[in-house]
Amino acid sequence: MALPLTTRARAKVNLDLRVLGRRADGYHELESLVAFAGVGDTLSLDPGVPLSLTLAGPRAEGLSADDGNLVLRAARALAAARPGLHVGRFHLVKRLPVASGIGGGSADAAAALRLLARLNGIAPADPLLREIAAGVGADVPVCLDSRARLMAGIGEKLGPVLRLPPLFAVLANPGVGVETVPVFRALGLKAGETLADARATELVAPASAAELTGYLASTTNDLAAPAQRVAPVIDEVLERLVALPGCRLARMSGSGATCYALFDDCTASAAAAKALQRERPDWWIKPTLLG
Repeated sequence: MALPLTTRARAKVNLDLRVLGRRADGYHELESLVAFAGVGDTLSLDPGVPLSLTLAGPRAEGLSADDGNLVLRAARALAAARPGLHVGRFHLVKRLPVASGIGGGSADAAAALRLLARLNGIAPADPLLREIAAGVGADVPVCLDSRARLMAGIGEKLGPVLRLPPLFAVLANPGVGVETVPVFRALGLKAGETLADARATELVAPASAAELTGYLASTTNDLAAPAQRVAPVIDEVLERLVALPGCRLARMSGSGATCYALFDDCTASAAAAKALQRERPDWWIKPTLLG
């Protein structure tokens, strides 16, 4: 009997996020510098049995192992595009909060594609994987290799991998799920409306964490204001992060409600996470390394 294959589905963090406009078809054009955290879900695949999914972990409550789950959607889409694909039983250990702006479901779907590619001898760079990923969800392509880079368009345009200096961070989520659609609705752009142009030059990875933090201080997340209208608790998350000793920058990731704060070293980030956990024991709070 074949041994199960296992991979991590790391949290995606939008270090910044610009909304360039809304296309005539209704989709929003975005541009974001994305990094990945040291925390995430775990997905395993038992080959040689019919395609299925089981769920476990502290954040699995409320999730369904049905056709709406992105793991199964990704697997079925790849199987439809590659007749004869070997599949199996997936087991997801869910640790990341759901609908939280850090791409948990997208990372899980990308992990499923990676495991199926490994099982079937599909090269990681095979364009089919990127094509399937884009059809499953906007954040799935960037989660395929889970490495820092610029993403643009509706998620299908990926810049080259960037070697970012490691960032010591605290992630905080107040336990409130924030769906993407209401946030974009609150943004209020009309079809065809343009807000900004893409970056004039391709981003060069900063040489140090201090330089990267300084660069990020000059950017923003354009979805923060509408997300705060949808979920006002995000205001409290950001206020508490900014007030932590040693915080250099605090910002919301994606469409919320997870926010991140940056610190100079792991000692400062670990101490800040403990202090915040004492203040808000009901929140999901993790010190981590972004890169």
